Amino acid sequence: MNLPDSEISPARLDFLLLADMVAPGSRVLDVGCGDGSLLALLRDRKNVDGRGIEISREGVNACLAKGLPVIQGDADTDLADYPNDAFDYVILSQTIQATRQPKVVLEHLLRIGRRAIVSFPNFGHWRVRLDLLVKGRMPVTDNMPYSWHDTPNIHFCTIRDFLELCAEVGARMERAAALDAGGKPVRMALPWWAWNMLGEQGVFLLKRR
Repeated sequence: MNLPDSEISPARLDFLLLADMVAPGSRVLDVGCGDGSLLALLRDRKNVDGRGIEISREGVNACLAKGLPVIQGDADTDLADYPNDAFDYVILSQTIQATRQPKVVLEHLLRIGRRAIVSFPNFGHWRVRLDLLVKGRMPVTDNMPYSWHDTPNIHFCTIRDFLELCAEVGARMERAAALDAGGKPVRMALPWWAWNMLGEQGVFLLKRR
């Protein structure tokens, strides 16, 4: 059963953009798939052949309850076991900042999938900068809801940082968006520095050069 747009959590409206980037009937691997909400959306709306990897047992159980083929695994260690071009798309949604080796993980995504889709919270957003400037504390936001001492996020980055990483690993951008607090894309005509300032999330569709 398709979930109406109005019933998707405002915190995960990026799922709609990610789903729009995936061609119908594709083979998809969702790395760090959580409770399987994105995989279920792709299955129901795009008829994908979807698989998932999730590090938490609770997440795996939630996925299995939805009828999704998901295994327990770690993006930092288990992606090396997948062959080249095993999937049409490999998705890493709101997870790259929680990995120990983001560059290595991104290289595996581009190796395993013909395309990679990556989304992440933007640490360069103006509210984050203002919190650091005025309060002198690590910010807590809807996209980064943890305190500094219990956060799973160990490699915060900005949109500009991610662009530089893409250049370093030889990834070509096919599509990109910065999303505001409401999950809506920031205007395409704005320059990168404005995306880096106004976007709470970055979403990128990548391909190997």
